[in-house]
Amino acid sequence: MRRTLIAGNWKMHGQMNSIRELMSGISEQLQSDWRCEVLVCPPAVYISTVKQLIGDKTVSLGAQNVSEQVQGAFTGEVSADMLTDIGCQYVLVGHSERRSLYGESDELVADKFAAALKAGLKPVLCIGETLEQRENGTTMNVVKQQIDAVINLLGIDGLAKGVIAYEPVWAIGTGVTASPEQAQEVHAAIREHLKQSCTSAAQNTQILYGGSMKAANAEQLLAQPDIDGGLIGGASLKADEFIAICKVAG
Repeated sequence: MRRTLIAGNWKMHGQMNSIRELMSGISEQLQSDWRCEVLVCPPAVYISTVKQLIGDKTVSLGAQNVSEQVQGAFTGEVSADMLTDIGCQYVLVGHSERRSLYGESDELVADKFAAALKAGLKPVLCIGETLEQRENGTTMNVVKQQIDAVINLLGIDGLAKGVIAYEPVWAIGTGVTASPEQAQEVHAAIREHLKQSCTSAAQNTQILYGGSMKAANAEQLLAQPDIDGGLIGGASLKADEFIAICKVAG
């Protein structure tokens, strides 16, 4: 049975005081008997601080980005081995903001996915379509292409070692959320696509929903049979809101 994963992507938000306050608020409300896994992905410069703040709490730690390179003269980049070294277990790859603002191609995202796996990290592969692509009826063509870039590089077994996060670009940070039915339709189609390569991989791969998930809509979204958790943006910056989502999943 797939375990529910609730992941907070803090993006480029916070400073030391607010980061400490946020983690304190989350830690104080965590329940040890929750079935879901809780993951936080702070800005890179605060990863070590958050690691210390987590302490013995059952919270996983992730990064928001990683280099596809192992080491070398790549100023400003952070390698997967470095992230492992400071305590990360997860890393996001291919977030729509990385794809659209920084020009990351499907192939580059696949290389980052591979670098993360090699270093012992669990990559969270972010996929999703723009509003124009949805209106043109090409949603599944887009997400399949994004998934297949990883399968072509690592095979279905490699992909299955990570997590998929479906994030319709038109619902990220807009306050607009895909309806539970819309989200489930795409999640089910993604799982069916994986099934064409390997039934067990399709059954076991976690597929998260991202795109303005919050406490008010989490229950309906997480009740869908193929939605295995959430990649939470804005709501993860408010401890009470994030914990409320975790409780729904818990």
